[in-house]
Amino acid sequence: MTGFRLNQSGLGAGLCALMAIGQAHAADAVHGKSLYLNGPPSGGAACARCHSASPAANVSNILSAADNPAAISAAIAANRGGMGNIYAGKFSAVDLADLAAFIGNPGVIAAPVASLNPSSLTFSGTVLGQTSSSLSATLANTGSGALTIDTIGVTGAAAADFSVAGGTCAPGGAVAAGADCTVLVSFKPATAGVRSATLAVAHNGTGGTSSVALSGTGSASPQSTIGVSATSVNFGALATNVASAPQSITVSNSGQTALTLSAITLAGASGATFTLGGDCAVNKPLANGASCALTVRAQPTANGPFSGNLNLVSNAANGNVTIGLAGSGASAAAAASATPSVLAFGSQTIGAASATQNVTLANTGNVALTFSSIAVNGSSAISVAPGTHCGAALAPGATCSVPLVFAAAAEGAVSATLVASYNGGSVQVAVSGAGTTAAVATPTLSDAGPIGFGEIQVGKSAAPHTTVLRNPGTAALKIATLVIDGANGGDFILGGSCAVNGTLSPAGSCTIDTSFKPGAPGARSASLLLVTDGGTQFSLPLTGTGTAIAAAPALTLAPQSFDFGAGAGSKRFTLSNAGTAAISLSSANFSGPFARVADASGCPALPFALQPGASCDLVIGYTPATAGASNGSVVLQADGGGSWTIALAGQAAATPVNAPPAQNRGGGGCSSVRGGSDPMLALLALMAAAVLFWRRRNPAQS
Repeated sequence: MTGFRLNQSGLGAGLCALMAIGQAHAADAVHGKSLYLNGPPSGGAACARCHSASPAANVSNILSAADNPAAISAAIAANRGGMGNIYAGKFSAVDLADLAAFIGNPGVIAAPVASLNPSSLTFSGTVLGQTSSSLSATLANTGSGALTIDTIGVTGAAAADFSVAGGTCAPGGAVAAGADCTVLVSFKPATAGVRSATLAVAHNGTGGTSSVALSGTGSASPQSTIGVSATSVNFGALATNVASAPQSITVSNSGQTALTLSAITLAGASGATFTLGGDCAVNKPLANGASCALTVRAQPTANGPFSGNLNLVSNAANGNVTIGLAGSGASAAAAASATPSVLAFGSQTIGAASATQNVTLANTGNVALTFSSIAVNGSSAISVAPGTHCGAALAPGATCSVPLVFAAAAEGAVSATLVASYNGGSVQVAVSGAGTTAAVATPTLSDAGPIGFGEIQVGKSAAPHTTVLRNPGTAALKIATLVIDGANGGDFILGGSCAVNGTLSPAGSCTIDTSFKPGAPGARSASLLLVTDGGTQFSLPLTGTGTAIAAAPALTLAPQSFDFGAGAGSKRFTLSNAGTAAISLSSANFSGPFARVADASGCPALPFALQPGASCDLVIGYTPATAGASNGSVVLQADGGGSWTIALAGQAAATPVNAPPAQNRGGGGCSSVRGGSDPMLALLALMAAAVLFWRRRNPAQS
């Protein structure tokens, strides 16, 4: 921003545009500071280069742009001091507003802003001494600086009945600006009845502490508790008129008495697209700790998205379950992927026993995949292991393994390419290795394929799986990289005696422990990546499925009843979702002289979904047709069988019959006499006579 000497005339359309932006955008001085010190997002000179590190120095009169983005825009447009050459088209209107805000407040610092949602967690009835499923609260940082977590704990009268059960938030941890983490809480009542406490998270954000109200009910009688391995299933892109592979959903009972399903139904816009199977059945009791499986297939008949719901109605204490089903129909297309995409054997001793590593091929298309050829091109030292691999047709989403062998025959680096050809294309993996006469390490892993942890409840941890790294070679090896990576890497835990920069001597070994702690329901996956200093690279897929205890719909109504009294009118009733899952409200049934009143600021038209922590107002009107007492209600229905009732009443007054028209007798209503005899007339006449007599006797004062 060279030569920032401004006048503010002739701003024209640019000023109008900035004023419009200003009405909608709350200027962010912290972002403006970054722009000032680092330059435009697309690259270029920083403002600080010409105006010093702080605008407070007012170099080249830059303070004339304080809180005035139009002044900056005008200077760029006029190319004052070459600003047009440097910045033309590089700052958006929002950027200019933020930059002007920083110039007006050069002492601003980045600050975190914490929010913890939902505001309350309500646990279903839980037997005394038993631990409920975990519920989750999300701590989000909507500020501009890192949010540091000091402590996470439970306080209040019944604090001992609640406990922090896990999550991704941790004391001493930090949440970056724009990021979030979760806290899981469980309930173990020691006393019957309603129990209350507060989850408190202390941090360096505004206010210092964020809290969530906790409540639950201790029950002396056993109850069943339904859990499902997924609250939604996405079939992805399916070929039209072709049935998908079955998707399995595990239904479990973690309660203390038998769980009985009274209905298993498919519904929704594309309900007919789906078919059910599995061994779960209506009126077939599921014992405590037992589980059954439901399978769902989808067969779209047209291109485009499809959706539906799988509804489970039961005697569970935590209510009924709705599982969302979705996908899209598309033309048939074959596709494949390979993991890892690059394979490195590292250095191997010439003539030593060959090394083997696996490549996993996956069907990522929507039709069955058939591999016509799997071969290695390039160095003859690298080959596919003997035998038949990936010979059977591969269903969409399925995988198979191809073992590759490296036998070093000469000194020096070698390279090759694995080419797997299928109906529709091919997938390739670059493979490398090196032969040497020097002593080398020979890392091997006790696991060659994927590590699966099965189904684990969200917030709980699977038993660790141990993989042994051995070195039967003639030289020591050093671990250069040891990480868990991938889409759901945060759901897997790494431990054991192997460590980055650790050394493994010849004939030595160490252990790699992996575990699974899902942060969300559904299929979760990641990869264990190990690289040694000799270039050898291992990649082991990690898989698991998070299961969630179905949360009962937690809709609160305020007020729960209302008496309109004698007059017609309307009343706003607040609907709030205090649970951890969306509530899909499908209908509202009214009785009596009561009806919904359209209101632009109220709840959307039914059906609609109320998200966790959200609320809206249902406006109800009272329009009595006859006099007397009126009673009625509105019953709100939700997908999955939930219902809530608001009791309504009113007392319409009777309209007077043959009421006489209003009259103005007596001149302004002074008299109520309707005949010709009004005593006020005599009084007025007497007073007038007295006044006339007084004036005649006192002419000088009149």
